[in-house]
Amino acid sequence: MNKIFSLAMVIAAFFTATSQSLIINEDEYFEMPGLNVMVFYDIYPEGHQGGIAIIQNGTRVATNGDIRLEPTPGQWQPIPKVGDRQVFPENNEIRITCSFPDESRHMKGFNPIFYPDLEFSYDVRVFGEGKNFRIVVDLEEPLPEEWIGKVGFILELFPGDLFGKTWYMDEKSGLFPTQPNGPMQQDADGTWQAFPLATGKMLTIAPDVSDQTMKITSMKEELQLLDGRFYHNNGWFVVRSEVPSGATKNAIEWLVEPYVVPGFKHQPVVHTSQVGYHINQPKVATVELDKAVTNVEKISLIRLSETGGFETVKTATPEEWGKYLRFNYYQFDFSEIIKPGLYQVVYGDYKTEPFKIDADIYDRHVWQPTLEYFLPVQMCHMRINEGYRVWHDLCHMDDALMAPVDTNHFDGYAQGPSTLTDFEPFDQVPGLNIGGWHDAGDYDLRVESQAGTVWTLALAYEEFGVDWDQTTIDQHSRVVEIHLPDGKPDILQQVEHGVLSILGGYQNLGRLYRGIICNDLRQYVLLGDAASMTDGLKYNGELAENERTGTESGKTDDRWVFTEEHPGHEYTAIQALAAAARVLKGFNDTLALQCLQAAVELYDMERDMSNRWASSRINAAVELFISTGAARYKNDLVAMEDQIMNNIHSTGYMMARIFNDLEDDAFRRNLLLAFHKLQNDLVARQKENPFGVPYNIRIWGDGWGIQRLGMQHYFLHKNLPMNFDNSLLLNALHFMLGHHPGENTSSFASGVGSKSLLVAYGVNRADWSFTPGGVASGTGIIRPDFPELKVWPFMWQQTEYVMGGGATHFMFMALAANKIMQD
Repeated sequence: MNKIFSLAMVIAAFFTATSQSLIINEDEYFEMPGLNVMVFYDIYPEGHQGGIAIIQNGTRVATNGDIRLEPTPGQWQPIPKVGDRQVFPENNEIRITCSFPDESRHMKGFNPIFYPDLEFSYDVRVFGEGKNFRIVVDLEEPLPEEWIGKVGFILELFPGDLFGKTWYMDEKSGLFPTQPNGPMQQDADGTWQAFPLATGKMLTIAPDVSDQTMKITSMKEELQLLDGRFYHNNGWFVVRSEVPSGATKNAIEWLVEPYVVPGFKHQPVVHTSQVGYHINQPKVATVELDKAVTNVEKISLIRLSETGGFETVKTATPEEWGKYLRFNYYQFDFSEIIKPGLYQVVYGDYKTEPFKIDADIYDRHVWQPTLEYFLPVQMCHMRINEGYRVWHDLCHMDDALMAPVDTNHFDGYAQGPSTLTDFEPFDQVPGLNIGGWHDAGDYDLRVESQAGTVWTLALAYEEFGVDWDQTTIDQHSRVVEIHLPDGKPDILQQVEHGVLSILGGYQNLGRLYRGIICNDLRQYVLLGDAASMTDGLKYNGELAENERTGTESGKTDDRWVFTEEHPGHEYTAIQALAAAARVLKGFNDTLALQCLQAAVELYDMERDMSNRWASSRINAAVELFISTGAARYKNDLVAMEDQIMNNIHSTGYMMARIFNDLEDDAFRRNLLLAFHKLQNDLVARQKENPFGVPYNIRIWGDGWGIQRLGMQHYFLHKNLPMNFDNSLLLNALHFMLGHHPGENTSSFASGVGSKSLLVAYGVNRADWSFTPGGVASGTGIIRPDFPELKVWPFMWQQTEYVMGGGATHFMFMALAANKIMQD
């Protein structure tokens, strides 16, 4: 008996010891309670998501541990090609082979002008050593002497959690500054670089906050602590060691010692909608617990009293859902609660933000900010006023110069060997300085974004009769006044504004534009008023650079217009123009006729008819059939029956809109079979996680894709209610409103709900601010399993606003949910 007891004690002691040491788990990263080290799991170093990453006590604190060619690299600096991850459990080692340059990015036109003439390969090896880990870099060959002092191993530290915190470098000490402060210094090439905050052999990060304390010791070259925000506002703090001359084996060796909270467990989080619930809809709160937690507590719903205080209206043990990502999830269903009022969910010490249950839940403050704020703020070629505030002045009135041929633009635009128009490179193209919305924080106009916005707004007006009027939009004076009604539906004025840009391109170029964007990187990174990007005067090559007239100048700061042959984008524009033609009739009849004429002409153009563009062509044909009733479009759809069935996930919602107009019985039967398969697929995918939505792990958060699916599902439910229920639409909406994984439970719609994104990647991101009604893609997954939504204005893959679906899909879903619940 004593032998058995002793053996059990030994086994228990072994597992306790190993659980408190870094070991390589089945997902091939180092893990122990309170510490994870991912080795080149993520693939987006430009977005501070790559190389070696550290998650300390439940927060990602460091990333991009790798060799780089600059002390504090930015978005457009060279990055290495990353090989396959190799795992050696016997050594508790993960190894990766990398090389410069990454020819795949170079060949695709990414940063073609920034890759230097330097080739070398190296291994990054990471060893788990108890609660610590060691980083070793081996070079295949020594670096050329001219690169000594330039190439180094870096690790980026997330700034947002370090401002005002302390550091030691050997015996030196200091604070992490809130803003980058001088001095600067020149390197050997004469380039101004950040002067290190400190140099030495051992760096201690945040000794004043134990949860964040980390020690880094270099066994070779000195460490440099740098501020990466001098040239790049989105930079992080950087720890760096230079690769020494002649070094190959063990060129870099660091010992990293993070402090880990003993027995660390992820704190419980309860996910609900930050807005609330209609009285008639399902209401489920989801509890997120550390996978090591075995004791599940009771959960309660409390109602806030009209006279103060609260009452508990329901208490239960949450039902186990299961494991998703790295957490265990439980659910609490309170659908039977229908008394109007304000509520919170309480689990242990965790209490959610207040939310509302009522029949008027969507009547105010939900979709309205998108129409009242976000869309007006994004409007190009206008001045945007709001009371005392000017969101931006009249901008880009010098649009646009024809882009030069054979040009790869730094934002992915490409002009081929021809302009595809009668215009020569750098000719001034008329009619482009009207309409459109700035896409994201880049101030460019992408045709697919413009078209997607127009289409969604047109369908929202058509489906829900949105006559909301809170804004004056004057296309003649080029002035917008937020919260000054002008007697016209705001949504139709926004449709008109988008159409003016699309048609301006089509009518003057003889084809659609690909996009209109600034021509210089310094303009592209602008953080400020859109009107300051250019001088607003059209370029005239006969004037000296600083010479100007009343309408022209010699400055080549005008944006460029790119063209392309892209059936997918063309069909997207056809959809938008066809839908706009319907809703603009009676509001702007001339524009409505022009929309329909352009849509028909574009549809009839000769183009690539391969299956790659089948879904886009099908959806365009549906929209044209709805707008015209012409049999030719229905005949085209019958002829594309195989493509419709094979692409039912992307065409089904459109076909559902005209299902009752199809006379071919065989076609209808086949469609019903395809719809049945689609429904089964969607139901299965809704069960993949506790939030009831298909979530695809990508670099970006998947909120926009989920919204798009929610909008599509509305049409499936509306037209085929016996086949499709409303659950996916409602789940998608509430995912965006806070019912999503991770410790940050914010609504992805800024200014919507009790807690929302109030620091976002919009045009005012440099001010750590937001635009009401802007909608971000939201929580991303740090691969393979860590949900993250940082409070940081420059994390575009989590908090960026975009046109073409972000905010307008959200707006559509909220309107659709309201209609469904009211019906």
